[in-house]
Amino acid sequence: MEKIVAKLEDSLNRVNFIFKNEEITTECIDDYNRFSILGGNFGPFEKGEKYNLPFFVALSLIENNILKIAINEKCDNVDVQRYAISERDNQMLLQRDNLYFLNKIKEFKFFIEKEVEEKNKPKINSDRFTSYSTNIVDSRLLKLLKLAKSNLSVEDERRLTSSEMILFNKLSELIKGWRTFFLNNK
Repeated sequence: MEKIVAKLEDSLNRVNFIFKNEEITTECIDDYNRFSILGGNFGPFEKGEKYNLPFFVALSLIENNILKIAINEKCDNVDVQRYAISERDNQMLLQRDNLYFLNKIKEFKFFIEKEVEEKNKPKINSDRFTSYSTNIVDSRLLKLLKLAKSNLSVEDERRLTSSEMILFNKLSELIKGWRTFFLNNK
C-alpha cells in the first residue's frame, strides 16, 4: 500500500509542478528593476501594468509586494464558496475550465493567508477558504469513487482535472482488483 501512496503522491506533485509553470496574469504594485532567475530575465516592472508570468516566478514577486494577482485570476474564499456550492448541488462531476482547478485552489490559499497575515483581510476569510476547499475536494472525491466503480465515458473523462485523472486511474484499478478478488471463484 505504501508503494501506491508514494506513486500517487509523486504523480500529484508532478501535476502541481506543471501548474506552477503555467502562466498567470499579475499586476504591478510597485516599480521594480529587471532581474534574472534560473537563466531567465524578468522585468522591469511598472506600477499598474499587467504581466503574464509563470506562477513560480510571480509567486516570489507577490511575496515581496512587487506584484499582485490580477482580478481575472483571483481565487479567494468567495470564488471557492461558489465552486463548493455548485459541486454540492450537482450529483455529476462538473467540468471546470482549468485542468489544474484543484491545484489553483491549493496554491492560492497562500494569497488568502498572506492577506490575513498582513491584516488586509479578516481571519474568517482564511477559515472559509479552507472549509470550502475541503468541501470541494470531498465532494469531488465521492463523485470519483462512484465513477471508479464503472467504465469512464469520454464525457466523464473531460470533467476530470489532471490530478483527478491520476486518482481515478488508481482507484479504478484498486476497486476492480478488490471486486474481482471477492467475486471470482478462484
